[in-house]
Amino acid sequence: MATEVAVECADDGLQRLNLSEEKLERLRSFGYTLETVAISTPAELSTILDIKDSEAARLISTARSSVNLGEGFRTGVDLMEERKAVQKLTTGSKSLDNLLGGGIETQAITEFFGEYGSGKSQLCFQLSVNVQLPEEEGGLSGTAAIIDTEGTFRPERIVQMAEAKGLDPEEALRKVFVARSYNSSHQMLLVDQIYDLAAKENVRLVVVDSLTSHFRAEYVGRGTLAERQQKLNRHMHDLLKLARRINAAVVVTNQVMAKPDMFFGDPTKPIGGHVVGHTATFRIYLRKSKGELRIARLIDSPYLPDGEATFRVTEKGIEDTESGKKRKK
Repeated sequence: MATEVAVECADDGLQRLNLSEEKLERLRSFGYTLETVAISTPAELSTILDIKDSEAARLISTARSSVNLGEGFRTGVDLMEERKAVQKLTTGSKSLDNLLGGGIETQAITEFFGEYGSGKSQLCFQLSVNVQLPEEEGGLSGTAAIIDTEGTFRPERIVQMAEAKGLDPEEALRKVFVARSYNSSHQMLLVDQIYDLAAKENVRLVVVDSLTSHFRAEYVGRGTLAERQQKLNRHMHDLLKLARRINAAVVVTNQVMAKPDMFFGDPTKPIGGHVVGHTATFRIYLRKSKGELRIARLIDSPYLPDGEATFRVTEKGIEDTESGKKRKK
């Protein structure tokens, strides 16, 4: 229990508010940091802390004076200049790359969700190899950091995929850094540790496989839903901040749950609700087809149209379908 409290207290800045330990723990249990207090409303804080609106407004003012909320308004030209730093990482399938506008984007979160066997982890393995490739081959000449929440990482697959790409398998394994997380608090702490890793290694890909498994297991029942969503929201924003600060591609996998009240279409939806949906930059739904075939459907993107792509999961890794190969000739 002491370990979990220490994790929650790590660098959240809430001590600057000069609140009692009880109120600080209350804020932390809802996933608040100094930054989130700064952008909260008095009504939100007064409800959570059971204080007057005037006291809540004072706390928000204190938080805003202690954090940098950005540079204010900037022109579209400035933002376009920033976008030039964004790079693309190939998935190994031209069809899937085209669906994603050229590949997995840095400074963004790409979510792959689907049922067991749909290819989520296989894509993560492939990206961990591809990120090591030179830029002219669709890579980022970097390393990968993987947060493994379910014990699904298999070094044998990295070896197979590296050999298929003509890479030294042992060297490829040295450029994949894996940490097993054992609960949601540990999972969130590992995101902070990636900054230290990135200072020593050229981390250009961050993978969380899977994003919601710990949160789903630890917060059971409607009574814990608000707390779970607050904590998950903080985790997603930490990942997005990491992606932008180190110019890395962040890829998360997610499970699905059934919607028994749905009579038409696919009765499944990703776990995490609007918190994950609003924070993920790209959302791709993966479905298993016949044999090696998988179908990817882009369902959310800030600038790309919805669409579908097919690819194969083979012993060599992620590849185009036979029809895709013919189109490239």
